Amino acid sequence: MTDFETITVPGHLSGYPGVAFGGYVAGVLAARADAKTVRVDFRRPVPTEAPVRLAPTADGGVELVDGELLLATASPAEPPVDAPGPPSWELASAAAEAYRAAPPDGMVDCFGCGLHRTPDTGLRLHCGRVSDAPLVAAAWTPGPALAGGDGLLPPELVWGALDCPGNAAGRLLDGRRAGAVTAALTARLLRPVPVGAGLVSYAWLLGGEGRKYRVGTALATADGDLCALGEALWVEPRAQS
Repeated sequence: MTDFETITVPGHLSGYPGVAFGGYVAGVLAARADAKTVRVDFRRPVPTEAPVRLAPTADGGVELVDGELLLATASPAEPPVDAPGPPSWELASAAAEAYRAAPPDGMVDCFGCGLHRTPDTGLRLHCGRVSDAPLVAAAWTPGPALAGGDGLLPPELVWGALDCPGNAAGRLLDGRRAGAVTAALTARLLRPVPVGAGLVSYAWLLGGEGRKYRVGTALATADGDLCALGEALWVEPRAQS
């Protein structure tokens, strides 16, 4: 990319109402950065259904702006933390079913984890607590409508699969409040991800202080082969006074 380009995030690709799904936005930026591992930092909410501008930066990255406002930046990064082995398909399925049976409060119609999304209209990352490990996980199968022209899950949606599990890790493993947002997401894509095959998204806690907490996230095949690896910083909303 040698000059700026304008993009508009469709309305159905939302996280919170009117706000673009962070994992998708991160993937769009990462695809335009000159690196295998990319860190995306969010400065402000990215709107849906409104044109915003992408422009290259001197360090091989890219920035997203709305007029004079900086929304997000992407830059080359060190590889994220190593992942623990993924839970089995059976354990991840049980965790997802438990989540759907008793979801935490404050759920919204998110493209990544919304409960009313179908396999063709969302990722359905319903990450519940895994019974025998300090993990949250979801077993899921993306629908045909999510595939790119090559029959694979587009890279920006692979990035998306590394986003919402971090929220679930904070809620279910660390007692965090509803409404947290992704402040930064670092990821490395390891292999193509076919659509129509079973996948396991999972996350684990790395640490936290105050309203901030860090998580590791990963995406694997149902057979346990790692497809993508991420590390994210999340920020809780301020407590109501």
